[in-house]
Formats: sequence, structure tokens, C-alpha cells
Amino acid sequence: MRHLLQQVYRKINLHSIIHIRTMSRKIAVCQMTSVADKIKNLEVVTNLIRDAAKENVQMIFFPEACDFICDNRKDIVRSAEPILTGNTVKAYKELAIQNNVWLSMGGLHEKDDKNPDKIFNTHIIINNKGEIVETYRKLHLFDVEIPEKNVRLKESDFCTAGSHIVAPVETPVGNVGLAICYDMRFPELSTALTIMRAQVLTFPSAFTYATGLAHWHILLRARAIENQCYVVAAAQVGHHNPKRRSYGHALCVDPWGEVLADCGESAPCYKVAEITERLTEVRRNMPVMQHRRPSIYSLYTLSVRNKPLSEHCERPAPDCPAEVVSDAGPTHVFGHVTIPDSCVFYKSELTYAFVNLRCVTPGHVLVAPRRAARRNRDLTDDEAEDFYRAVRIVQNLMERVHGAESCTVTIQDGPDAGQTVQHLHCHIMPRKKGDFIQNDLIYLELAKHDQFSARHPAKPPRELADMKAEAAMLRATLQKMQDEQTKNQI
Repeated sequence: MRHLLQQVYRKINLHSIIHIRTMSRKIAVCQMTSVADKIKNLEVVTNLIRDAAKENVQMIFFPEACDFICDNRKDIVRSAEPILTGNTVKAYKELAIQNNVWLSMGGLHEKDDKNPDKIFNTHIIINNKGEIVETYRKLHLFDVEIPEKNVRLKESDFCTAGSHIVAPVETPVGNVGLAICYDMRFPELSTALTIMRAQVLTFPSAFTYATGLAHWHILLRARAIENQCYVVAAAQVGHHNPKRRSYGHALCVDPWGEVLADCGESAPCYKVAEITERLTEVRRNMPVMQHRRPSIYSLYTLSVRNKPLSEHCERPAPDCPAEVVSDAGPTHVFGHVTIPDSCVFYKSELTYAFVNLRCVTPGHVLVAPRRAARRNRDLTDDEAEDFYRAVRIVQNLMERVHGAESCTVTIQDGPDAGQTVQHLHCHIMPRKKGDFIQNDLIYLELAKHDQFSARHPAKPPRELADMKAEAAMLRATLQKMQDEQTKNQI
């Protein structure tokens, strides 16, 4: 029996090893010494991509300022290029196609057309088809001034900070959470990305030598351990000019904090590492995320986007949100929005309910007073009674239609609560177990839904035909429910 058990265990272990190898994904983390000459830097990037691609890596990570490093503000701003039309990014796209790899190009100097004296520090992800999949503008700018040591490094002198966390990007090596260099010192950013299902956190960097010597390995291993994620940090190294020296040691760290690759102080160079099922193993054996106490403390991220900015898209979004749905026939005024009567499925004397242009969950509908009352407090007693009666009726309807036993029922009462339409309304969203990795993330999705614009992309608007069909179905179902209720009362 003992011998039989040993054979079984061997088979199980062999199966696990085969599974892990099958699921393994190879990345290359790169290190270089950028200078002010963009052509020379591009030659380095080209050679690194071509060499790494020969090792069958699926994604290659480059450091912050892989396009160039100048020693003065004037040249930095002058040398910056637009992401969409710049020659540097165009070359990166071609390299991705030629070598059939995904690229993480961290911290490019992006020209700011609206402010000629500033740039953005922008991290872009390019897929193996040469398409920009996602962009992230650095949130935390490195500003340090120590007069007694004659130290002054102020990124804000020439750079504008970003305004969004970017939802993790689905790539061949896992869901990648985007950050840049100094961002690693703000653990809440990494944790927010992990809550949003990041598996790999990436910090392309040009870390100063002094701070790198003190903190580089510690910070990156900490981010990996506390979030149970792989961490990939491509790095600049060495002397770029007489004023600037970078630390190097581009790293890949696994979710247990083990350093899988370290480029030391060599340049240009790269190291290959594998992303395996180690992440699943670590998270299963120590379920930290399950042990979080969101009822006591929480981390809500409201300024998030999940698509590139319109100025980074080949087909930019329209300048204005497509909120007005045209349809022949009567309409209802809902704040600054026009609602076709064909999209309304419930009416009473003082209240109505209608289907949604963009839904956070299937069956996400709205209830509003007919009169354009802005706030809950603005309702008359009769309106309030009718409004909340309608909310109960509509909630029962939506749970029946969608086979749900729960609903998120929420009012964003005032601008500081997230209200963007100046007309009181209640969101009713049918809920099912597991529809969000963490239950309260529905409020993040609702925030993105309400902040839709060309600069804050969200889900695209639905087709009018689909909305009309849903409203017609809901009207019929509601009538059936009311008929059943009347029958039961007789």
C-alpha cells in the first residue's frame, strides 16, 4: 500500500510540474543607459528587443526614459513627442510587430499639446500587432529639494501628473498593473491594482543611485510580498550625463519575494524570467486578500480608467458623451439627458423608471421623479412616497427577471457623492454571487460609468434597439406580475 501511495504522489507531483510548465510565461526585463540622443537610445532598444525575442519571451519590459534623458528642462520639453503620432512610438510599434512580442515602454516623455511648457511621463503597453493597448501617466512626481546638500530634483518643473489609476491590462503574461518608478513608494497604488486583479506589477524606473542603494530591492520585494504579485522593474543604470546617475539592478521578483532576475550594473542588458503558477500557489497558501477587513478599512479608487485616453487611440472617442438617444416619439427630460418614452418601462403619476444607456451589471436600471428635483431633500412628501414605492416595485421586477436574490440600490445624492446628472435618481443593479471580485468594487464601476467622457472612457453606449427591446420586455413582465398580484388578492 505504501509503495502504491508513493507512485500516486509521484504522478500527482509530475502532473503539477507539467501543469506549471504549461502555464509558464517568459518575460525579459531590460536595463540601459539612456542619453540625450534619441537615435542612439532607439538602437539600444532595437537590439535588446531582437535579442530577447530570440529566447521566445512573450513580453519585454523597458525602463522609464527609454526614449531619452536630457540634463535640462528646455531640452526635455523640446524633445518630447506625442504618443500617437511621434516617430519614437511608431518605431516601437514596428519592433513589436517584427519580433512578435508585447512591449512595456515605461515612462516616455509625452508632449502636452495643451501646455507647451510641460510633458507627461507616460507608460505605454504595445501588443504584438503594434497596437497601443493601454497608457498610464505617472501619478506621483519625484520632487526632492535639500538646499544644504545642493540637491534639487523636481519632476514637477517640467512634468504634469496623471489623474487616473489604470485598470490592469490583460497580456500574454498575466494581468499587468501599470506604474512608474517613484510610484512604488505609495503602496496603496499597488494594492488598488491588486484588488483589481493585477498579477504582475511593473515599475519601469530611473532610480537615483543614492536612493536605489538604500531602498530599491527592499521596496520592490515589499510590493511583491504584500500584494502576492510578480514585480517587474526595468531600470536605467550608470551615468547619463554629468548631472545624473541611475542605480540599475533591473529586477523580476516573484510573489514570495524571491528575486528571479537582477541585471546588476550592466548595460545594455536583459534578463529572462518565467511567470508561473507560483502566484496561485502563494495566494492559496496565504490568502491575504481574503483576510482583508473592508468593513473596518477600505481602499476605494474612484479615478480609474480601463481604456487608453482618446489622444492615444487610433480612433479617438467623440468629444462629448453620447448621452442623448434619438428616437421618434415622446421623450422625458432627465437632467441634461433626453430619455425616449420607448425606453421607459414603469410610470406612475410622479415617478418613472427606464433602462440604462450603459449598465454596470445586467439589468442596471434607473428610477427618477418626473419633476426635475435635484436632491432627495427637494422631493415633496407625495413625491418621496411615490418614488420609494417605485424603487421597491422596480427592484422586485429586476430580481425576478434576472433570477437574482439581491440588488445594489443606491442614490448618489449630490455632486460630492458622485452625482453627475442634476436630477435625483436611484440606481437598481441586480446582484449575483461572484459578480465582482470584491463586492464593493461595484461602486468603482458605478463611478466610471458616471464619469464617462472622451477623456474618461467607460463602456460604450448601447444600441437604441436593444434598449427599446429590454424596456418592452420589462413592461410586459411588470404587467404579468401585477396581474398575478391582482389574481391572488381576489
